[in-house]
Amino acid sequence: MSYLQSYLDRIRGKGNPALADAIHKTVEDIVPQYISNFSFTDHVVSLLVGDVQSGKTSHMFGLMCAAADESFMNFVLLTTDNILLQQQTYQRAQRDLCDFCVCDENDYLKFVQNNLHKPAVIVLKKNTSVLKQWKNNFSSTNFCAGNPLFIVDDEADAASLNTQVNRNKQSTINKNLEAIKKTTSSSIYMQVTGTPQSILLQTAKSGWKPYFIYYFRPGKGYMGGDFFFPPEPPKQVILTDNDEAEELLNDDELPENGLKTALIMHLISSGHIMLNGGTVCNFLIHPSMKTSQHSCFANKIGNYLNEISHSHNEAETRETFERAYESLRETKTDILPFEQIYGFIAEQLQEDKIGILMLNSIVSYDENTQYEKGINVIVGGNSLGRGVTFPQLQTIYYCRVAKSPQADTMWQHARMFGYDRDPCLLRVFMPPKLFKLFSDINRTNNSIIKQIENSSNGCDIKIFYPTGLKPTRKNVLDKKAVGIYSGGVNYFPFYPVNKDVASIDMLLQSFGDDLYTVSLKLIKKVMAQLDSETTDDWNAKAFIGFVNTLLATDPTAQGKLIVRRNRDIGKGTGTLLSPTDRNLGDTYPDDLVLTMYKITGNKAKGWDGTQLWIPNIKLPGDCAYYTGETI
Repeated sequence: MSYLQSYLDRIRGKGNPALADAIHKTVEDIVPQYISNFSFTDHVVSLLVGDVQSGKTSHMFGLMCAAADESFMNFVLLTTDNILLQQQTYQRAQRDLCDFCVCDENDYLKFVQNNLHKPAVIVLKKNTSVLKQWKNNFSSTNFCAGNPLFIVDDEADAASLNTQVNRNKQSTINKNLEAIKKTTSSSIYMQVTGTPQSILLQTAKSGWKPYFIYYFRPGKGYMGGDFFFPPEPPKQVILTDNDEAEELLNDDELPENGLKTALIMHLISSGHIMLNGGTVCNFLIHPSMKTSQHSCFANKIGNYLNEISHSHNEAETRETFERAYESLRETKTDILPFEQIYGFIAEQLQEDKIGILMLNSIVSYDENTQYEKGINVIVGGNSLGRGVTFPQLQTIYYCRVAKSPQADTMWQHARMFGYDRDPCLLRVFMPPKLFKLFSDINRTNNSIIKQIENSSNGCDIKIFYPTGLKPTRKNVLDKKAVGIYSGGVNYFPFYPVNKDVASIDMLLQSFGDDLYTVSLKLIKKVMAQLDSETTDDWNAKAFIGFVNTLLATDPTAQGKLIVRRNRDIGKGTGTLLSPTDRNLGDTYPDDLVLTMYKITGNKAKGWDGTQLWIPNIKLPGDCAYYTGETI
């Protein structure tokens, strides 16, 4: 029996046939085209994209098993530089890949003694000393150089990319990963992440741009971006006062509005879950990065709990809980009776069974795992990011709005995503500005996913965000190579090229000199006939990519087309549009506007006497559009 079949049978044997089917689909979509045909002479980089906390590890293991069936014998599984995460991944690999020789970071002798008898997987942190040691280990064996290495980099956008790219240097982790690849004659390096922005904007020159990209959809019951962040807030999202969030970043005064309500809803949800046999229910508070504020929040929660404990027999406290209970009952119609839950909460408070935990740079989550059972309130900052999973996370309170938000970092902090939540009892408290940012990120994430699914290899991906929201940290993007275009700005080529003037004439023959609302697919067809003598002047491929991005978001999307003929314009002038046409295009700030001027080709104006079309494109909205395809 194959390694893959054995792995899938074990999953089915645990009562999860849907997961086994999903993994099988991922394998069938990737392996025949990209792994079965591997040359055994190249170093190939790929990207596996899955939603945050959606089960990426199971798909990773499935692909590793399928690769073992295709004669790959040496595997490296990389985690972020965190001891607990590395150990959790190692233990899970031991459990789920029982047909493999699974090695810890110090198991070099075990790896050597295995000597290709079984596929071997080494689970390593992305730590400088660990990577250097295993680079030397691979180099010193007599069986690695001739066998391809299959590297799976979990959270590949964290630490792996070159953070020195704009200094013409190579960062240490990036250099060590490249060195490990070079210990063998060939390799497949599979990047895995739920936030691929920085990877999508890598250049081919960097060596980390993926050759192919694959997205796998989450399983049934997953609650992600579409659940929490549609255009309008669902009942599970409660918008708090925006001013309180902004003030919190500047001083140590804590918000009163919303926090106590969130705590009370958490206690009620916990009562229902625990009385129904549950063993854990968590409440996450995500304030600023300042550890001093974490302590203030923890103290505030402690004071609230003491206040509730001492006043639970008073009418005012009871009425406050009843209002919160009725709010939860709007979505959880079968919630247990109020008296039963309220009595349970009072008992838990009297016995001091509500845990208050802090997770930050001072108290890391590998030192504090009490959140795995009981009723807990967790307060933390940046430590609440990658790899941190909180079971039965039902209530989340956000008050952090970064001054320079980055889409990938914000999305990784969205710990509410996952499966083991009761959607009817979920409540997320956040300021309107933060909800808008998350909604914008979710919209672009969906566009990225559709572009991956619509493309033959998923690699020509364009992304856009509202001005002020960056896709990722700037130190991993080659500023000479990443193109950034602004919505609302007119772009036209100084040195235009028409691939076929007659084809453009035919596409536009039904349009007189006027303004039209047209399908973006027509605009795409027109753009396909246009170019410039140099991409530094006007990058047709980038603009077509942006049109595809908009179509991925909405296949029926419309744009504005302005057509003008017999224009007598000089070559190389600083402007193309007449004031009238510029003002006309500006009246549609939320639309893509393509203005097509057919010029006379007047030799006296610097042309060669041949008529041709010159495009002017204005991208929609107050957005920044990013492309990594400019070189």
